[in-house]
Amino acid sequence: MMEKTVQQMFAKRRTNYTLGKDVTPSQEEITARIEAVVREVPSAFNMQSGRIIIAYGNAHDTIWQITKDTLRAVVPAEAFANTEKKIDSFAAAYGTILYYDDTDVVKKLQEQFPLYAANFPTWAQQANGMMQYALWTLFANMGLAANLQHYNPLIDEALASEFDVPSSWQLIAQMPFGQPLSQPGPIEKLPIDERVKIVF
Repeated sequence: MMEKTVQQMFAKRRTNYTLGKDVTPSQEEITARIEAVVREVPSAFNMQSGRIIIAYGNAHDTIWQITKDTLRAVVPAEAFANTEKKIDSFAAAYGTILYYDDTDVVKKLQEQFPLYAANFPTWAQQANGMMQYALWTLFANMGLAANLQHYNPLIDEALASEFDVPSSWQLIAQMPFGQPLSQPGPIEKLPIDERVKIVF
């Protein structure tokens, strides 16, 4: 029975681009639940290199204004309307999580374990991905919704300046989250036997 419940929790996690600010959980509850999940995310060698910034209110708005201003400078004017619409949909959400890896942690482990040095950046990314998935699943099971964006490295410097981000933190992804205003449609999935091989 427990396995079915966990599977149902995972199945609730979907990419949702129609987000609003009218959420039921309090900001304090959301923050506490996020912190509890981050604390439990595993990582190779227990490196714990993943970092996040939780942005609410003006900070959330600033992230997407910075993103819009940055893209305005590089996207052709005739194509910018669609880009602006997309960014505005992220700004319409309740909050944003910025995902980072602390490269100082990775470098320290590379020095301590030179035999595995080449693997630590990959392992850090894997742990960060687990953190993203865990928080995304958390949101879905709190009645919230989210999507995952990757405007790095275009916005890295501006965000670092705005939020006093340590220079060793490397931006990995951005996750706007909030009230689900619609339900995502079905998506195509590969046959499971193309992705899972069973051997004896």
